[in-house]
Amino acid sequence: MSGETESGVGESRLSALRRRLARTVEVLRGADLSVRPFDPAADGPLAEFEAPPGHDEVERYWVNAPYAYVVVTYDTENDNHLYHVVEPELDEFELSLFRRVVDDIRDPLLYRDDAGEADDDTLRAELRTLLEQYGVDAGMGTFHSLLYYLRRDFRGFGKVDALLSDRHIEDISCDGYDLPVFVYHDGYTDIETNVVFEREDLDNYVIRLAQRSGRHISVGDPIVETTLPDGSRAELALGEEVTPRGSAFTIRQYAEEPFTPIDLVEYGTFSVEQMAYFWLCIEHNKSLIFAGGTASGKTTSMNAVSMFVPPRSKVLTIEDTRELSLYHDNWLSSVTRERTGEGEDIDMYDLLRSALRHRPEYIVVGEVRGAEALTLFQAMNTGHTTFSTMHADSIETVINRLENEPINVPRAMVQSLDILSVQTLTRFGGERVRRAKTVGEIGDIDQRTGELDYSSVFEWEAGTDEFRRNDSSLLEEIQSDRGWSRSELLTEMRDRRRFLTHLRENGVTDYRRFTALVNEYYADAERVMDRIDAAEATDAAVEPNRDRLDGEPGS
Repeated sequence: MSGETESGVGESRLSALRRRLARTVEVLRGADLSVRPFDPAADGPLAEFEAPPGHDEVERYWVNAPYAYVVVTYDTENDNHLYHVVEPELDEFELSLFRRVVDDIRDPLLYRDDAGEADDDTLRAELRTLLEQYGVDAGMGTFHSLLYYLRRDFRGFGKVDALLSDRHIEDISCDGYDLPVFVYHDGYTDIETNVVFEREDLDNYVIRLAQRSGRHISVGDPIVETTLPDGSRAELALGEEVTPRGSAFTIRQYAEEPFTPIDLVEYGTFSVEQMAYFWLCIEHNKSLIFAGGTASGKTTSMNAVSMFVPPRSKVLTIEDTRELSLYHDNWLSSVTRERTGEGEDIDMYDLLRSALRHRPEYIVVGEVRGAEALTLFQAMNTGHTTFSTMHADSIETVINRLENEPINVPRAMVQSLDILSVQTLTRFGGERVRRAKTVGEIGDIDQRTGELDYSSVFEWEAGTDEFRRNDSSLLEEIQSDRGWSRSELLTEMRDRRRFLTHLRENGVTDYRRFTALVNEYYADAERVMDRIDAAEATDAAVEPNRDRLDGEPGS
């Protein structure tokens, strides 16, 4: 038996020696690889797709041109859509070559001074060097296919990289081993993909996501909520103890640039009149909370209206995971910290207490859930303007949550809140839409009943998809504080509506430009409105001539 063992060890050593000799011969022989940009017309497609039997192709589009694209098909028998990620195809030789490249490229990347950053130039240069050492005269199709997967796996997010590159996708969900990944697509809502993780791959992937975001996950500590390097929010679960079907993850994508109030008007979430109302209230230091269910757009709306904060005002944001983005000169951003080693956790309560020492004028808190809410309302009562979000589906539910466990804000403090905007993710016209269901104002405590009064300023009419406006106590309060007449208040609201409408008609959705124009309004509203008057007069003069020219023969 021992003789057989020795013989096996000898053969293994001989095999290893042969491999080393073969490698040496390849290195000595080498190859001179001429690398150029990939040209699909000359080099042919890197991947082709044919719809499965019984499927009709609906659309296809690039997510990483010219390497990866998406094809959406419709399964006529099962009456559903399928989302196919199409990536470069590797034959058996290219696959074995890729595995070898991955093994050999790790050391050069690991021992670089900038080991954490394997940029495109580095990967391209290392791949070319290795292929020349191997003596492989690779065509451009092979070279760029290998380069794509190196980028995807070393710099990107592996199997879901194409999904994260698709701007139509909001959520990515993997529910366990050998199960298809689902995505929430803005055109097809929840849709199944052809991306699947096997057991070992999924466990390793979840661990890698945690590591890339600077967090630790293990069987002993199997749940992690974190923010990925690209700003996406991830919920991770490892193993089968808490998720019986295996490791799981959900990634919520956020736009590279935040939505502006104009974007939300375009999407129908709010009306121009509502945005003008928010603007005037925010300028006059009214505090507000955006409430709603999961994915109703609470944080997006809060971030958007924060662009109305007057320039030079000191703004401080507090979040569990980084989502808010402002184009504001005097903005201090803070994020909670969970320590897995030395040191103590820093939670939202700690950050909020610290925030008050920075003397901010506006405090924006990602979400209130517990003890930090009392501190937030104390800040309201001492003259700070605060914005935040909550999980609740009505004004009554928000008030009830604030007054009871685990938040426990006294009713006398709750009345320092000015505005509550309740949002919903619902269906209209066969599509899923986000709408501001109610915008309400918090009043005083009723002396007879002891209950907190509130009123609805705007209500969404589901049948017509329109917003109905009611009277506003806050606007009357602002009118009184400013010493305006009723006519002056109405003029101010009209001018802001016209300003926002003008920006909408001119496609001003970049948040930097939007904020700059709002700041310009703050600096000299009269000059801005004169400019809008002139632009509207010019448009009115040009339009009749345009109609006449359009009707002329041969035009």
